[in-house]
Amino acid sequence: MSQFFTRVSFSSDEEAAAYNRAAWKLIPFLLILYIISFLDRVNVGFAKLQMSADIGLSDAVFGLGAGIFFIGYAACEIPSNLLLQRFGARIWISRILIVWGIISVCFMFVTTPAQFLTLRFLLGIAEAGFYPGIVLYLTYWFPGKLRSQVCALFFIGIPIAGLIGAPLSGFIMKQMAGISGFAGWQWLFLLEGAPAIIGGVVTFFYLSNGPKDATWLTDADRNIIVPALAAEEATHRAMGHGHRLIDALTSGKVWLLAISNFSLLGGIYGISFWMPQIVKDLGVKDVFVNGLVSSIPFAVACVAMILVGRSSDRTRERKWHIVLSAAIGALGLVGGATLAGTPALALASLSLALGGALASITVLWVLPSGLLTGAAAAGGLALMATIGNLGGYVAPYVVGLAREATGRTDYGLYLMAGAMFLGTLLVHLLPRNSTIDEAEHVPGLKEGAAVVA
Repeated sequence: MSQFFTRVSFSSDEEAAAYNRAAWKLIPFLLILYIISFLDRVNVGFAKLQMSADIGLSDAVFGLGAGIFFIGYAACEIPSNLLLQRFGARIWISRILIVWGIISVCFMFVTTPAQFLTLRFLLGIAEAGFYPGIVLYLTYWFPGKLRSQVCALFFIGIPIAGLIGAPLSGFIMKQMAGISGFAGWQWLFLLEGAPAIIGGVVTFFYLSNGPKDATWLTDADRNIIVPALAAEEATHRAMGHGHRLIDALTSGKVWLLAISNFSLLGGIYGISFWMPQIVKDLGVKDVFVNGLVSSIPFAVACVAMILVGRSSDRTRERKWHIVLSAAIGALGLVGGATLAGTPALALASLSLALGGALASITVLWVLPSGLLTGAAAAGGLALMATIGNLGGYVAPYVVGLAREATGRTDYGLYLMAGAMFLGTLLVHLLPRNSTIDEAEHVPGLKEGAAVVA
């Protein structure tokens, strides 16, 4: 069987095989769901190129609508993650997918800015808990020593969604326009919203709630995975890591991570929502060609996330991987703004920006599960997503306001770069021991043992 994990030490070949089997069963499916999720979040950036004139949508109102999604999303993050822990991943993730898919399809019937804003807010409420819920679900299966790679393989859904979604969105809007009396942007919402409904139904039958009730898992694999994760949780508790919800809500480290996430996600969503407009401003007018060009930064980000995630797991180092990646991302935003007169260089800089920002997020999301267990882990991940995703509200709105006031997008890029530099500084302030050196703390990890390569 092909190996999912590389350059990671296991205590035996059987352990390596067990985790690789679990990864092949879960990660490709969850990755597909996340690609669907991200498409439904950001396809509005492409729809804007046509729907603005049809429904009277200004740049400022579009920025507000792009961001207001995250208000509803943030308000329901913690309750959603706690309900996932109560009802199980299979039922709760299915519910999230089906409801958000229905709302996504409803966008094709929008005729006014008020309706647009209302549906964006409801979409955020519907999707709340999906992102941190999946991260929490992955902690039920994989120990800390694998989580940078696991997170990278899941989060790579963001750049893959941009890589395939940008040209796909452009193709749909260009080729489907006028069919059955619907505009191209209406077909976009229908064709990219329906897969979430289908994915929700499939999830109900495909996912298990954890390794204990996974009928597809062999007894040998279960006897490796379940005790190892139990031992890791016991070790974390013995080290004083919180396990109650209040432990997450009162942890200064978790709040520091949450604010860092706010800064970094602001850059990611700011780029993602406004990339089609930025590329158009660089001189690419055709919507299909725009989609092809817009996909380039996402392709770069795919490579960056995998390389950084593997490096972080191999070295058992977290903080500097986050700091350096985020700093590169911020510098890329500055380059994208200052080099707008040279489209090729501006696009290369934006590729660095997106690659650095997404690579840093990949490693950042490993840290909470090393600090918290049980209800605290569920609440801490949700808190981190709640605060962080507010950056997804602020950044697109600020860019929209700056563009409407000045007619330029570069001022918004400078502001996002400043926010990402702030996130870099905050991560640097984390105490050394919060980087969670698994090699020192996790039982059963033997350096120099069998390596999956």
